[in-house]
Amino acid sequence: MGWCRLELALVLLISFGLWHVSQAQNSPQDYLNAHNAARAQVGVGPMRWDNNVAAYARNYANQRIRDCNLVHSGGGLYGENLAKGSGAFTGVDAVNLWVKEKPFYDYNSNSCIGGQCLHYTQVVWRDSVRLGCARVRCNNGWFFVTCNYDPPGNFIGERPYSFVESS
Repeated sequence: MGWCRLELALVLLISFGLWHVSQAQNSPQDYLNAHNAARAQVGVGPMRWDNNVAAYARNYANQRIRDCNLVHSGGGLYGENLAKGSGAFTGVDAVNLWVKEKPFYDYNSNSCIGGQCLHYTQVVWRDSVRLGCARVRCNNGWFFVTCNYDPPGNFIGERPYSFVESS
């Protein structure tokens, strides 16, 4: 009888530990921290989590479970970044992919040089202050991540932020 309780306790402890690890880097605060770190690098203020924007992201992510395709929602209400990955691909991994586009953004010409940078510019868009993200495991085993931004950014001819050189 004592061994059964001990085994049950051990199974529960391991299960909780695995669940906790699986939630690592996918919480609202994790998404915010990753976004706000990139924004701070260029002098843009922090975003805050918005449950309405997150509900929109969750609803759309659930629609992508079948195929995991990187197709934008087309809703137009929010800015949107999408990513997918295999293995232990987390929400923070997705944000880091977008932020890695930074070298392709040329502030002086306000353009992407030699690559894609529109995910990055949405992350640091100064007027986007509310964030909502979601991550789902697709039927093929991959993970789909979407982050939505309110208000949206990436307006043609506008810079994502104002760069002020310190003297």
